[in-house]
Amino acid sequence: MSRYLSVLLLLVAALLEAGGDGIVRTGMRASSWQRALWYVMGAAVLFAYGWTVNRPPWKFGELLGLYVVFFFLAAQAISYFVLKETLPRAVLVGGALIVSGGLVIFLSK
Repeated sequence: MSRYLSVLLLLVAALLEAGGDGIVRTGMRASSWQRALWYVMGAAVLFAYGWTVNRPPWKFGELLGLYVVFFFLAAQAISYFVLKETLPRAVLVGGALIVSGGLVIFLSK
């Protein structure tokens, strides 16, 4: 598997995890008869995340080290664009450190 395909899979996994979490959160606020459906959908999406994040043939630490970058970016994008939350300076500075760490991992592969 190419390095770039592995990175693409990690990006898809981050979107699946953030989306699955959003589905579960929606279920927590749904009426009782809808809650089970939301939970089943959330479980399916989170299973797809777990399968996808483990597809690249990298060592576990390298894999999740780079994955954290994509999860951070996906979570902040959802926070800003969907939930309309502002991103505090500390989040931006911390995020820059997370992304720079991911670059170190990616460029060392």
